[in-house]
Parts: sequence; structure tokens; C-alpha cells
Amino acid sequence: MGTVHAKAPTVDSQPSGLKTSSVSGDNKKNDVYVKFDKLPVRVQRVVVDGLTRTKDDVVIKEIKPLLGAKTFDELVQLSYNAKVKMERLGLFKNVVIAIDVSKDKAEHGYEVMFEVQEFRQIDGGIHTTISNNDGSLDFQVKAPNMMGRGERFSLDYTLGTKRTHGYSAYFRKPLNNNPDIFVGCTGYQFHGEFPWSGYKQTDRGMAFDLTFPTFLGSHNLQWEGVWRDLRALSRDTSFSVREQAGHSLKSSLKHTFSIDSRNNPVLPSVGALWQTSQIFQVSFAGGIMRTLDPRASICISDRFFLGGPLTLRGFNMKGCGPHSHDNALGAESYWLAAAHVYSPLPFRPGRGRFGDLFKTHFFVNAGNLGTIDFNNLSASFNDMFTTLRWSYGFGIVLCMGNLARLELNYVIPMRVQKGDKANPGLQFGIGVQFL
Repeated sequence: MGTVHAKAPTVDSQPSGLKTSSVSGDNKKNDVYVKFDKLPVRVQRVVVDGLTRTKDDVVIKEIKPLLGAKTFDELVQLSYNAKVKMERLGLFKNVVIAIDVSKDKAEHGYEVMFEVQEFRQIDGGIHTTISNNDGSLDFQVKAPNMMGRGERFSLDYTLGTKRTHGYSAYFRKPLNNNPDIFVGCTGYQFHGEFPWSGYKQTDRGMAFDLTFPTFLGSHNLQWEGVWRDLRALSRDTSFSVREQAGHSLKSSLKHTFSIDSRNNPVLPSVGALWQTSQIFQVSFAGGIMRTLDPRASICISDRFFLGGPLTLRGFNMKGCGPHSHDNALGAESYWLAAAHVYSPLPFRPGRGRFGDLFKTHFFVNAGNLGTIDFNNLSASFNDMFTTLRWSYGFGIVLCMGNLARLELNYVIPMRVQKGDKANPGLQFGIGVQFL
């Protein structure tokens, strides 16, 4: 529950719900039994010590329910709820609760003290980030609780291992004192190279988003506007990619809905993740892209790609689908599914310690990508499933701090289509997105 200090009333002034008993013997001892759900309380005062930048109205809204507590058990629970919510709002770095009898000795009177530690006005750091078969060094400067109501502002510069770099500014504000409902705004510039498709691209854009929960799961609504500059990566880039080079503008609306009941985001043993969006899902993924203007074409940087050591195993990175002179062209629709069976390492070396981070697994994954003809949907969907790619294999998985996973697998591609770049045998992958 955190740190809660409570002082019980003296035995001489026993309230209802408190019983004492004496046990005779060599060492006389008095046992005190307290039924907290029966012990009546009247909160006389609530004190918050350590406030500097945080606004009073935000704190008052969180601690006001304590004044209505009727029992000691209810008071402790309400105090803990206030502590957790203020920390989740980003108001304080740490909150310690102390509950004591009131100084005026009123009947059933109690006082509650919150000792809070605020964040520094300016903070920052340097850390590494892992993505799929890529890593980056991130430099960040942030201003937590910027205006005293849980707002957060950050500046980031990212330098990747595969000639990627970029910077961004992000502002986030919770709404109505609810840490699960917040709005965000970001501006960014990012440069990346995509050797599997033979192009490089610089994105400059901004986005606004709203996140809120429902009884079904979490929703995120986002609008994004991007100015893109796409260039050929080398003289070997195919003409199919070169003809899309140049400047373009993209405006998009995106809705993401997710339900996550997993007990571990990297090596789950119980629960499931369901996420509907264009990006990624753990047990099943799929997407269809269509332009609003039937005369417009979809840019290569917006298309779907399949293949890699953490998604459709047994294929090169983005190695599935049509290619032009070894450049992956992607597609406008895809589906992907996988099934895993995990087990501990044989003979359990390092049991209870480092060895518990390793698992063996057997997997089967399948998927496909292509173009959907909206004038003949039944034939298009039938083709997407009859021409599928699939593979199976086994290997070792390492859980890296509940943030990423490392896989070393032996993979056997069982069905490959024309133009695919299969990768049978040993395959190594590290990343945070996996299927």
C-alpha cells in the first residue's frame, strides 16, 4: 500500500471496536485487537506538507473525500487512494502518509498528514531505447508538473544506430484531475533510412491527441499533420521507389483501442492484449489502407510491410511481398498471426535468479499482405488467405527488464511466395514490438 503511519488511541480510552486481553505467564503480555472496520473516526484536520509549485485546488480535490471517512479502515483506504492518484497525476515524486489522533483530544478525532516531495522544476537524462533490431541514444530535458496541475513538458533528441536521428517537443495535460484522461501535443522532426525499400525520409510534423478510458478499454484519438521529404537512398534504388520521391503533405486521423490484461508485457503467462490500430497487435494483427481520394496513390512510407525476427519469423526484415530491384514496395493491406508455447529452460539453471529471465518457446506464425479490390472484396480476402506465408521454429527468449525481449530462434519457412526474401535457419532479434 505504500508508507502509512498510524497511531492508535491509548488503551485507557478504549473506543468501540477495540478489545484487550491479558495472558498470565512467565512474561506477562497484553494483546490489543483492533477491528479497523468497526473503529469510528472523525477527521479533524488534513495537512499537506511540502507544497511549492503545486496548486492548492488540485490537492484539495484529492484529499476532500477523507473528511467523510466513518471508520479507520475507510480512512486508511481513502488516504492511500489520494496518495496514488496524486502520484499518478505527476504532482509529486513521493507521498508519505501519517495518521494520528487529533491534538484537541476530540472523541474519535484524527489528523492526517501528507508529506509530499515535489519534482525538480527542470530534470533530464540520457538513456537508451530499444526498438526492433535497432537501438538509440536519447537525450531528454523535461519539466514535470510544469504549471502545478500535473502538466508535463519534454524536449528530446534521439540518435539511432541505423543513421536515424530526430528531435521532438511534447506537452501533456491531465483533464479534470483524472490521470487516465489527458490531452497531448507534439512537434517533431525525424530523419530515417529504410534500406529494405531503398529510400530515406525526413518528416516534420505535429500531432494532437486525446486519451480516455471506457469500461471496454483505453481509447486514443489522434490527428497528425506531416510534411515529408522522400529521397532515393542510393544509385541502386529502383525506379518504382524513385517515382515517389519529393515533398508531400499528409494529414491523418487515427483511433487506437486497446485492452491489456497481461501480467507481463514482454513474456506474458496470463492475460491477453487486444489492440486495434495500424501499428501492432500481439496475437493477431491486421490492417487495410485506403485513400479518401480514389485518384490518389498511397506513399511507400505509409504502406504495410511484413517480415523480421520478431514478427513474421523466417523472413528478412520487411522481406515479404513485392520487390523492385531488391527494394521492398509494401502493400495496402495485411494480416499476421502467431502462436507460442513457452517453457522454462531444461534442468532450470539459475532457478530463482537470472535463469528465470530465459524461456524456451515453440512458435508458428503466418501472414500475408496485398492489395484489396473494394469492388470485389470476397475474391480479395480469399486471395489474402489462400496465398499466405507461414513458418515455424523454436528458440530461446530473454526478458530484458520488462521493456524488451531478445530472441535466438531456428526457423523453418514452410510457405514462401514469389519475390519473398526467406531467411531459414538461425535468426536473431531484439525489440519491444513482437508477435
